[in-house]
Amino acid sequence: MRSYSVAVVGATGAVGWEMVKILAERNFPLKKLRLLATARSAGQEISFKDEKVKIEVIKPRIFADIDIALFSIGSTPSKEIAPRAVKEGAIVIDNSNAFRMDDHVPLVVPEVNREDIAEHQGIIANPNCSTIQMVVAIKPIYDEVGIKRIIVSTYQAVSGTGKKAIKELQQQVEHYNTGQEMEAVIYPHQIAFNVLPHIDVFTENGYTREEIKMFNETRKIMHDPELLVNATCARVPVFYGHSEAVTLETAREISLERVRELLHQAAGVKVVDDPVNLIYPLALLAEKDDDVLVGRLRKDLTHRLGINLWIVGNNLRKGAALNAVQIAEEVITNQLV
Repeated sequence: MRSYSVAVVGATGAVGWEMVKILAERNFPLKKLRLLATARSAGQEISFKDEKVKIEVIKPRIFADIDIALFSIGSTPSKEIAPRAVKEGAIVIDNSNAFRMDDHVPLVVPEVNREDIAEHQGIIANPNCSTIQMVVAIKPIYDEVGIKRIIVSTYQAVSGTGKKAIKELQQQVEHYNTGQEMEAVIYPHQIAFNVLPHIDVFTENGYTREEIKMFNETRKIMHDPELLVNATCARVPVFYGHSEAVTLETAREISLERVRELLHQAAGVKVVDDPVNLIYPLALLAEKDDDVLVGRLRKDLTHRLGINLWIVGNNLRKGAALNAVQIAEEVITNQLV
């Protein structure tokens, strides 16, 4: 079996570190692993299986012997560095917002549109975490009866903002318990014991950029420019695991029993739905589960074609790092590298 040289760019960040762990867990066929970050992290070591791998600084020709580069460094540096990596011979799988809506860059969730990977011109985009878990859950319903409209409210964990946000929530809880003042630095308001109806910057129409991402990305992934998506995204004081309340308006009527059957059969989905025994998807369950958890299945009381779902996913893993590694596996399987 052929092996591949892989670089993780942004290896010291929350998502980058998960990428490294997942490469080990899934026994990715590695010939060589390079871990890249900024100069302030140079020389640090990260454990990978039974060895220590040193962090290297991104520099010219660093990608010359790399087959696949997993990027998690933010939009601005990705726009600069990813095209350079492609010129040096690597296929880039980018976790930022830099290329997601580029017409020449496939935006991929393997359970939903793996066939789009073959259209890559050197860069493949990883969607937004909240978009990924939603489209994995709704894809089988979409294929069966079509979907005209999606209304989604998200309850997103602080780990989606990064390590500093996790630390801020921890410190605020500690300060609350000791009677100290709770300082907000990463978020505009205290996040502990609070809910912020605000993720990313506000746009002119009153929606945040996170909400617009869900609108645009869902349409692109599903290849449906007419699909209506209305999102409200909130940050909640949870460390890991994004939760979503989703209402679908289907194109044709479907029974709840058939919805349940389709979800049970779907790749990457786990039905957790026994409300009589208080069993439903929880953010805590998603910490140790790479599947997208779906429950609270109900027919909409206000619309004949309405279906309600509660969807929970691990935002650092399936919502980011795992999805990127799965794309890399598809690239290898289809001999696109």
